[in-house]
Amino acid sequence: MDKQRFERGLAERKAVLGAEYVEKTLQGADDFNREFQEVLTEYCWGVAWGDKTLDRKTRSILNLGMIAAMNRMHEWELHFRGAITNGVTRDELKAILTQITIYAGMPVGVECFRIARKVFAELDGKKS
Repeated sequence: MDKQRFERGLAERKAVLGAEYVEKTLQGADDFNREFQEVLTEYCWGVAWGDKTLDRKTRSILNLGMIAAMNRMHEWELHFRGAITNGVTRDELKAILTQITIYAGMPVGVECFRIARKVFAELDGKKS
């Protein structure tokens, strides 16, 4: 493992997903998945997210489309929250969800809008 790349990845991962979530995930790693968490942090976050060619907002927008198209809704919710952290506005998110619906399909769009409303309700202090 490249320690510098891992540390860069750890900083990016915490900045986008939240330090509490990342620390809980890493502390919950065991002998079975610890190496996976390290590889994920080093390469996904240290190499891809650590490359400053694209800003975080752009990366968030790309991830929302790709993760939705793969129908990975748990990860999509994490990255939806990250997109908000990275400055994607509600109007932009609505447009992104419409784009996802058209290109990835109505059921995925329905699920993404459902999750988005839940997240916004939580952030606004309302019950979902």
